[in-house]
Amino acid sequence: MRIKVIGFALCALLFALVNGSAPARAADKIPRVGILFIGGKDQPHLESFKQGLRELGYTEGKNITLVYRYAEGKQERLADLAAELIGEKIDVMVTTAAISALAVRRITRTLPIVMTTGNPLEEGLAASLAKPGGNVTGLSVMASDMSVKRLELLKESFPKRTRVAALWSPREREAVTGFKETEEAAKALSLRLHPLEIKSVDDIDRAFIAITKARDNALVVILSPLATLNSKRIVELALKHRLPGIYPTRQFVEEGGLMAYGPLIGDLYRRAATYVDKILKGRTPADLPVEQPMKFDFIVNLKAAKQIGVTVPPNVLVRADRVIR
Repeated sequence: MRIKVIGFALCALLFALVNGSAPARAADKIPRVGILFIGGKDQPHLESFKQGLRELGYTEGKNITLVYRYAEGKQERLADLAAELIGEKIDVMVTTAAISALAVRRITRTLPIVMTTGNPLEEGLAASLAKPGGNVTGLSVMASDMSVKRLELLKESFPKRTRVAALWSPREREAVTGFKETEEAAKALSLRLHPLEIKSVDDIDRAFIAITKARDNALVVILSPLATLNSKRIVELALKHRLPGIYPTRQFVEEGGLMAYGPLIGDLYRRAATYVDKILKGRTPADLPVEQPMKFDFIVNLKAAKQIGVTVPPNVLVRADRVIR
């Protein structure tokens, strides 16, 4: 009797293997993707990444697992959080800033890393955009041309405001590049640029005190993780000091800022999902070209204009991709 039972069990197991329903099949392993955020749990672009995954047939909790870690704006935590994620046996790491990718790569040169934003060339994370050559690939936000365009829009909107304060963070190389290009653009446009370094949250408040003392009458913000993480505070202070500002991404304007010109960050997050998909299917980061932004927008907030007491000229307003009224 025992022999018959064993025989039936073996037959059932063989049937399961042939029909692909064995529970322990390696092919059925659910991939694990770690996401290292430099900010907190309030992530405005995470849904865009998940949308990109859904478009490729992935559903969180069903056929893909997403493991999250949040640095809460504290760069010194990135290394420990990266180590935690690696300890979770993830297949791919997604980072939301170049400094996060750097923290991961200091630990591993083999785990695939997909950047949603940042400049891998500036940070030495890739040999070239076409052939990254290492374990890092993804999306790049290059500062060239955008810095010039922002100041051109600012000057065209407010030609009499020539004293421009520039908030920038020297902690990221791409922000340094962005500032240098803004500086060159200011000279070409005959604008007096007042550079103000921000290395911490407290520096932001101190910067606006310096702006008041210098009697600056306009503002430009250079893209950096620190600026983005503190966008609400920057916008609040700009409104308080009645400073018309132009910002690097629409997030600032949606939070009350006046104008923004830059890449659609949500689109970069959505496209990052395609890199994850390709890597899970066997491609290597070394051979996946780094892509640059494809979608940009110019957005104007007329509510902010009213609060500051300025008028955006019709010839500028008509060029906006979106107007908040």
